[in-house]
Amino acid sequence: MIQKEYTDNLMDGMVIASYDSHGHTFEIIVEADAVDKIRTGETEDILEHMPEDTIFKDARKGDRASEDAINQVFPSSDVSDIVKVIISKGQVQLTTEQRKVMTEEKRKQVIHLISREVMNPQTKMPHPPQRIEMAMDEAGVHIDPFKSVNVQMKEVVDALRPLLPISFEKVKMAVKVSATDYGRCFGDIKNFGKIIREEWQNDGSWIGVIEMAGGLQTDFMSKIGEKTKGAADIKVVR
Repeated sequence: MIQKEYTDNLMDGMVIASYDSHGHTFEIIVEADAVDKIRTGETEDILEHMPEDTIFKDARKGDRASEDAINQVFPSSDVSDIVKVIISKGQVQLTTEQRKVMTEEKRKQVIHLISREVMNPQTKMPHPPQRIEMAMDEAGVHIDPFKSVNVQMKEVVDALRPLLPISFEKVKMAVKVSATDYGRCFGDIKNFGKIIREEWQNDGSWIGVIEMAGGLQTDFMSKIGEKTKGAADIKVVR
């Protein structure tokens, strides 16, 4: 029953990290997305990324590592400290299907982030995701299923610069909405960037200037246009 439970976990975003030392094998089951965060120290509560705070000698069978083996290899008996060692010094085991799925998902996330954060300095518009993906294929970009999206975005952008005109410029968007539309779309406006100027007009309408990543302008116009049924006045401030 334990074996089935852990097998199901592994198919649900979990992976096994394994570390061999002093003739012993130590394994943990951990969320795949948390591996890089634990390696880089980005997450403080390590145990919340594990189905249970158990150190195994064989995770697939559910066999626990003995206390004697743990005390022989690790300077601390604290599970979080042991997990850090296993992930930093050991290997992460992935099935072929897990690696394929995780790599594809991370690739989509990188493409999405690039399309939001960068723009074409020649057109002052974002690059379409399809164009980014084609350039990644042309540049032979490889995605690491464990490395963070933000780190890989920077690496991918560097690889794409010979193929695409790329800029991380910010843009300023001016938007005017009626008093009625203000309430239903202000949250979206604020989420797209930083409001650097705003004022109410005599007719009750609201005008704001929002600074945002260049790649967001198309999504911004689409979202606010949808919320106001096309009644919003939106333009780029040059």
